[in-house]
Amino acid sequence: MYSQSDVQYMRRCLQLARCGSGSTSPNPMVGAVIVHGGRIIGEGYHVRAGEHHAEVNAVNSVKECDRHLLSKSTIYVTLEPCSHYGKTPPCCDMIISCGIPRVVIGVADTNALVNGTGISRMRAAGIEVVVGVLEEECCRLNRAFFTSHEKSRPFVTLKWAQSADGYIDVERSCGTPVAISTPLSQVAVHKLRAEHDAILVGTRTALLDNPSLDVRCWAGRAPLRLVLDRAGVLPASLRLFDGTLPTVVYTAAERDDLYGKNIEQVVLDFNRDVIHQILEHLHSIKVNALLVEGGAALLRSFMCSSFWDVARVEVNASLCLGSGVPAPSSDFMHESRRCRLDGNEILFFDRKMSL
Repeated sequence: MYSQSDVQYMRRCLQLARCGSGSTSPNPMVGAVIVHGGRIIGEGYHVRAGEHHAEVNAVNSVKECDRHLLSKSTIYVTLEPCSHYGKTPPCCDMIISCGIPRVVIGVADTNALVNGTGISRMRAAGIEVVVGVLEEECCRLNRAFFTSHEKSRPFVTLKWAQSADGYIDVERSCGTPVAISTPLSQVAVHKLRAEHDAILVGTRTALLDNPSLDVRCWAGRAPLRLVLDRAGVLPASLRLFDGTLPTVVYTAAERDDLYGKNIEQVVLDFNRDVIHQILEHLHSIKVNALLVEGGAALLRSFMCSSFWDVARVEVNASLCLGSGVPAPSSDFMHESRRCRLDGNEILFFDRKMSL
C-alpha cells in the first residue's frame, strides 16, 4: 500500500524526469527522490543516454552529513531500477548496497533485460518495494520507450497544421507554403522535433518546401532527418542534402550523387508495406520516437496503417483557404486534449484502437 505522501514525492520524480526530455533516448526519462522523515535529502534524474541513471544521481546528491540516513530512507523512482549491466551498473544493486529499506516505483520496466528482475532482486534482499504509484502518468511519460520494447517499432507522432476550413496548403507546383503556424507556435514545433529521435517527410514536401528539419528555434538535439524518395527525383541541392545533419533517404535505388554528404540511403521493396519497412529500419537503429511532418499523402499512409500513436494538429481559426490540399481525415482518431497557443488551437488525437 502507499500513502498520499508517496503520491506527492512521485509527482516530484515526474517533474525531475521531464528535465531529461530530448536527451535520454533510447533510454527512458527517469526521476528519483530520496526522503527521510518527510525531508528530501537527495534527488536526481537521468540527464542523457550513457550517463548515470536517476537513482545514482539522487544518491550522489545526498550531502555527506545525511549519508547515514540512507539506511532509514525511502527512494522514489518513476521506473523500475535496472538489473543489468549496460553502459552503467545495475541500479538495483546500488540501492541494495546503500541499505535503503524502502523503494517506491511508478511503473515496472517492460524491457526484456529488466522486466521485473530489479523488483525481485530488491525484495529478495529484504527491501520493501511498492509498485504502481501514479502508474499511468509514469507510463505515459515514457510512451516511446515502452512502445519500442513492447511493439518493436518507434512511437509515431503525426503532425500537421491546417486552416479553419481544413486545408494544409494551397495547390502549387512551386513557391513558399501558406503560413499557418505563428512564430510562437513554430517554436513549439521545434521543441516537438527535439523530443523525437527522427523526423520524416515525403517527396512532395521535400521538393516544394525545401525544409531543413532542424531545431533552429529551440535549444535541443536535432532529430535524424528522413525523406521518402522512391524514384530518386529529389535534387542534391536541397537543404536535406546539405550534409549539416545526418539524413536517411528511403528509396528504390541508390544514387551516386548523394554519397559522402552525411547521407545514408536505404533501399526498400516498394512491392511490400513501405511504412512497416521504415519502422523496422528505425527500430534496428534504436529510434524510439518518430515525428511524421507530411505531406498529406504520407500522413494518410500512416493513418491507414496501424503504425501510429498520436496526432498533433494545429488549427489557424482565422485562416480560410477555400480550396487546396485537404488535411487528413479525423475518422481514424479521437480527441484526447486541446490547448491554445498564440491564437491557434492545438488538438491532440489518439488512434481509435478499434479500427
